[in-house]
Amino acid sequence: MSLNRKLYSRNFFIANLVILGIVIGFALAFMFRASPGTPSGLPSVKAESTEAVLAPDAEESVRQAESVQNAFRHIARTVLPAVVEIDVVEEAKKPSQGDTPVFPFDFFFGPGDTPLDQYPQEGLGSGVIVRRTGRTVYVLTNHHVAGTASKITIKLSDGREFEGKLVGSDERKDIALVKFETDDTDIVIARLGDSSRLQVGDWAIALGSPFGYVSSMTTGIISALGRRGGPEGNINDFIQTDAAINKGNSGGALVNIRGEVIGINTWIASPTGGSVGLGFAIPINNVKTAIDDFINHGTVRYGWLGVSLSGITQDKASARELGLEQRKGALVGSVFIGGPADKAGILPGDFITAVNGKPVTSTDELVRLIGDLNAGSTATIELLRQGKAMTVTVKIELRNPQIASNNADIFPGASFLSLKSDSIDKKKLPAGVSKGVVVIDVLAKSPAATMGLRTGDIVTRINGREIDDLRTFYAVLGQEGRKKLVFTLNRDGQTVETLAYLGK
Repeated sequence: MSLNRKLYSRNFFIANLVILGIVIGFALAFMFRASPGTPSGLPSVKAESTEAVLAPDAEESVRQAESVQNAFRHIARTVLPAVVEIDVVEEAKKPSQGDTPVFPFDFFFGPGDTPLDQYPQEGLGSGVIVRRTGRTVYVLTNHHVAGTASKITIKLSDGREFEGKLVGSDERKDIALVKFETDDTDIVIARLGDSSRLQVGDWAIALGSPFGYVSSMTTGIISALGRRGGPEGNINDFIQTDAAINKGNSGGALVNIRGEVIGINTWIASPTGGSVGLGFAIPINNVKTAIDDFINHGTVRYGWLGVSLSGITQDKASARELGLEQRKGALVGSVFIGGPADKAGILPGDFITAVNGKPVTSTDELVRLIGDLNAGSTATIELLRQGKAMTVTVKIELRNPQIASNNADIFPGASFLSLKSDSIDKKKLPAGVSKGVVVIDVLAKSPAATMGLRTGDIVTRINGREIDDLRTFYAVLGQEGRKKLVFTLNRDGQTVETLAYLGK
C-alpha cells in the first residue's frame, strides 16, 4: 500500500468520525430539549397537560361556581323530563288583510274574532306534567296554547309522543289541563313549589320548547313580583324574569334552584317578538286549586262574593274625595242584589282591604282571593266605610257565570267619578255646577239604566239630599237604601229627575 493511499484512508476515517459525532450531537441536543424539566430558551408544547393549579382564593371561587353548575345539571336531569312540547291544531279564523295580533303573547293562533273562513292552523307550546292517576297523566299548560285546540299531541323530552285530550280550560287565569294515557312507568312528575316564598333576586330557570327546540333551559333571576298586564281579562299577577322566554315557551315551567315549579311561563313584553329579558309567568300558587277543579269538575270553580269592583280610586281626585289616597284595596262599585255581599251588609262605596287576614292590594287580587275560596265557606272581610274600619262575615257562594252577568240584579249598575278629576274637561261643565259626581258608565238593563241614567250626567241629589262629592254620594246612597230612589241630575245644563227605582 502506498503512502498516499494510507493518508487517504486515514483522512476518510477521520472525516466519517467527525460527521458521526455531529449527527450524534444534534440527536442528543434534540432529546435534551424535548425532555421535561430541561432548561430551554423556547416554550415547549404538550399534547396533554395536567390540571391547572389555581391560587387558593381562585380555587374556592371555582368550587362555588361548580356547585351552582351542579344545581343546574340536577335541574336538567330531573325537571326537563317533566316538561313537554305540546303541538296543537285548531280551527282558526282566517284574518283579514292588515289584521295584527292583539296581545304580545299571541304566539300561536294570531288575532281572534276576525272575519272570513275557518281553516286548520298548527301551533306550538309547552306543558308541565303535574299529576298521574293510574294510566292517566295530567299536563298543565296555558289556555292560549291548548284551550281551543281540536287536536293535541304531547311530546316528551325523550321523543315519545302521545295523543292529548283537553280536560278543562280557564280563560280568566289563562290555564288549561291536558291528559294522555300510557302504561309506561317512567313518566316524570314535576314537583310544585311555593311561589309565595319568592323574592326578587332569586334564581329563575325557564324550561320549554322555544321555536320547537325541545327541552331547552335558560337561566336568570326573579326580576319583580306582582306584575300586572298581559292578556285582557286575565286576573293573575305575574312573576317577571329575565330568563329567556320565547315563542313556544308558553305553558312551560319556571323553576327555582331546587328544581321546584314556581310558575307557568305565559307571555313576554317585546318590541321584536323575541326575548328581551321581560318574561312573565303565572305564580304556581294561583293555579294549584284549579288543577283539582279541572280533574274533578272539568272547570275552575270560583268562589263568588257578589260585587262589581271599580277602578276609580286610581284617579287622584276621586281617591282624595273618598279618603283613600295611598291606600291599597278594592272599591266596591256595585252589589248584586241578594248575593253574598248584599246578605252580609256590604254596600257600594265600601273599600275592601283584607280577606281572611290577607291584605288586598288590587281589584285583581281580591278576585283571586275570593275565587280560591270554596263555595259554602265563610270569609272575614275587612273594609273601610266612610273612613271607618269594619269587619263583616260573608258566606261565599259558587260563581255562576249566568248570574254574575245578569245586570238586572247589580245595584246601582253605574260608575261615578269626581268632578275635580283631571280626566274631566272643566270648561265643558255646566255653568254654576261645582258639586256632585259625574256618571262615567252605565250597565245595560241595570237599575241605573232603568232609572234613565246616562254617561255624562251629573248627579246632584239623591231623594232630595244634596251630593257634594263622591264621599257624600256613597254615604247618602247607603243611608237611603233601595226602597225608593230618585236621582236629580244636571244633563246638558238642564235639571232633570230620573224615574223612581223601587228596590227588590
